[in-house]
Amino acid sequence: MAEFPPADFPRRRFVQGFAASTALLSFGAPHLAAAANNNASAAPQPSTPPSRFEFDDVVRRARDLAAAPFDARPPSLPDALAQLDFDTWRDIKNRPDKVFQLSPQSAFRMQLFHLGHLYKRPVIVNTIRDGIPTPIPYAANLFDYGRAKFDKPLPVNLGFAGFRLYFPLNSPKSSDEIISFIGASYFRFVGRSESWGLSARGLAVDNGTDHEEFPFFREFWIEASRDQGDHATIYALLDSSAATGAFRFELRPGQNTEVAVSTTLFMRKTGVKLGLAPLTSMFLAGENEHRFKDDFRFELHDSDGLQIHTNNDEWLWRPLRNPPTAQVTSFPARDFRGFGLMQRDRTFDHYQDLELSYQSRPSYWVTPRENWGDGHIDLLELPTSDETNDNIVASFMPSDSLDPGKPFSYGYTITSYLDASRLSPNGRVVNTFQTIARALGSSEPVVANSRRFLVDFAGGDLAYYLDDPSQVEIVASTNNGQIMRTFLMPDPMIKGFRAALDVVLEPGQTADLRLFLRSGPRVLTETWVYSWTP
Repeated sequence: MAEFPPADFPRRRFVQGFAASTALLSFGAPHLAAAANNNASAAPQPSTPPSRFEFDDVVRRARDLAAAPFDARPPSLPDALAQLDFDTWRDIKNRPDKVFQLSPQSAFRMQLFHLGHLYKRPVIVNTIRDGIPTPIPYAANLFDYGRAKFDKPLPVNLGFAGFRLYFPLNSPKSSDEIISFIGASYFRFVGRSESWGLSARGLAVDNGTDHEEFPFFREFWIEASRDQGDHATIYALLDSSAATGAFRFELRPGQNTEVAVSTTLFMRKTGVKLGLAPLTSMFLAGENEHRFKDDFRFELHDSDGLQIHTNNDEWLWRPLRNPPTAQVTSFPARDFRGFGLMQRDRTFDHYQDLELSYQSRPSYWVTPRENWGDGHIDLLELPTSDETNDNIVASFMPSDSLDPGKPFSYGYTITSYLDASRLSPNGRVVNTFQTIARALGSSEPVVANSRRFLVDFAGGDLAYYLDDPSQVEIVASTNNGQIMRTFLMPDPMIKGFRAALDVVLEPGQTADLRLFLRSGPRVLTETWVYSWTP
């Protein structure tokens, strides 16, 4: 089985934001608590077959949890675990002979993550067989502790930090890690030939604010049976001071692995900014922005752009940035058709990283299963000087606030892609560059506070127009400043076109730029959008 997590995984930004609290270890198994209170001499009752565990059971637990006070007290971990450094914690591994088989007929296997280091919140992990959930008790003999040494035995009720599932994804002869849940409400998964990259989250609360909260999963139930075939179902109970939630994740491995998510939320309070279907990634440097020059690698990112499919069938492409200060960009998204954080650049020479394989990190595309109403897709970009920090978050923000106690249900599918070119039918942005805005062949001085943007488009029907480029025109606009000039050049190297846009803007202001190509009334490309501040 492939080893996980990779060297960069638990150091990312999300692990720094966990609000510690005590896990309600008895909450996930009320039948155990009831049994402990029963009088041993009570008369036996007629036995009835237990009901099959369903998503509605998790919904009821989420509703009950929302009606109870939120417990934000941190759990008490033994100092020896809490003080583990990353490398020592990562050395603690589930023993190969203790891997959990979810059912005799299923190809899925499960391993557990040990608590320690930054992972201090215990979660309950249950397996489901024949519709009956059974909690997995913690046992020290489940793990090989590697270099970790303890002066005394660890508590028998310690719990786990999370879990991961294995499946024969890339070969029928071996199993690969396909999905993992660890830390707050974070999870990530891969398709065939993909390496670990960005993450998804169950819910974002007040993302990008000084009072951001990180909801967390308290309990999981995992089911994989012969009836499900090559699918696995993961149920999860989410908690936070703002909301509780019931989640069902239907995992479908394949070339493009899919996770179908069903959610029911219960608000605890109003006035919070919810982010639905949040995606989290890293962007340090790319061809459009490479402020860091003390590295042999020219580009460093898990994702290089935000893609949005609007309800009027427009496709937007926003290259990601590593801004000098935090920046939030909002895109109106009433009844949107999809959005995703995408990794389009698949050229190894652009990364030159033999270990981290940025060129094979997945793109995640979110498709809502029904209209989510009015709202906007927010892109949060945080400054970072370290590739181990997740500084990019994208999510849908509903315009209407939710009432406490009332259920709010929605669903969506996240699909992983190595090649997402077939998502959109028209030409796509493949490069974004910046340079000095000087007229070609001119010795005139550069205009102050001006910039040239070069946008390469390829795909769709663009190759058809290379024989007669005069039929293609640039459509460009800005909400601020002035467009000084535009020009278009055929680019046979990519079987497309390079569009140039020169913009001038007063210092301290921001321009939202838009550009696409068309031939007469026919739109040939997606729309490139960019925020620029001199």
